Amino acid sequence: MAPDVFDRETLLDLSVNVIPLFIILFFVGLFVVVAPFGFNLVDTTIQMGLLVAPFLGLAILTYYAGKAITESEAKMEAEGLERVERSDEEAAPAK
Repeated sequence: MAPDVFDRETLLDLSVNVIPLFIILFFVGLFVVVAPFGFNLVDTTIQMGLLVAPFLGLAILTYYAGKAITESEAKMEAEGLERVERSDEEAAPAK
């Protein structure tokens, strides 16, 4: 993962998605270690599937959201820089 995608500001923006990822991982680990409902191949597969599928979906969504945030910030910074350069050119007296 590129460091420019997951910088500090982007991680703060994505914390609403990262926190549920950790919660899901906690429950996967808990159900693997404790197995409160016993171990039956079909039941355990369904149980883990119901935890892992949303985890993968949210992880993919979080990655693309971070990528979109970074691209949007870069675009806004570039437009802001262009506006500053144009305003400097307009403010400079013609020789």
